[in-house]
Amino acid sequence: MKKFSFKTLIDLALSYFKIGLFTFGGGLAMISLLEHEYVEKRKWIEKDEFENVVAIAESTPGPVAINCATYIGYKVGGVLGSIISTVAVCLPSFVIIYLISLFFNAFMQLKAVQYAFKGVQAGVIFLILNAGVKFFKNMKKSAFNLIVFFATMTCMLAFGFFGVDFSSIFFILIGGFLGLLAYIIGYISKKNRKGEEQ
Repeated sequence: MKKFSFKTLIDLALSYFKIGLFTFGGGLAMISLLEHEYVEKRKWIEKDEFENVVAIAESTPGPVAINCATYIGYKVGGVLGSIISTVAVCLPSFVIIYLISLFFNAFMQLKAVQYAFKGVQAGVIFLILNAGVKFFKNMKKSAFNLIVFFATMTCMLAFGFFGVDFSSIFFILIGGFLGLLAYIIGYISKKNRKGEEQ
């Protein structure tokens, strides 16, 4: 069984606490920070594996940031690492929201807070867009991937423009189904080619 150093667990806790404390806009906005911290800086996880983790985390129940934290924590520090990273990424939000809830109405009436939230909203759009652009750059530009990408983007824009209520969960499920279908078709055609060669 692989042993993990106490220093690694402390690094994991501090890095996730920092990300949880300074990331606004939820899990999607956190993706680019997670990639910078764990793929580029610490090299705890490979880029391809990180992209797969994000896809799985987005497709499974629960916030994407917490799902990613649990996986990366487990990879780096086992079960204890997954617990530490999950708690560390949630703790800042929990404490801040708890404190705000004690005097929420008075807090939201402050002009400075209202303007700060407007600035945060603009910044969050950039963080999510940045994560999307990085994923598009790293995505294999096959015909299938490009068709699914542009079809999804077109549908999302059209549904948003015409006010059609269509959950993003369905986009994920449809994309997963199409990917599985493409895999099955490829597997059958490869098997048929091998049969013909023999």
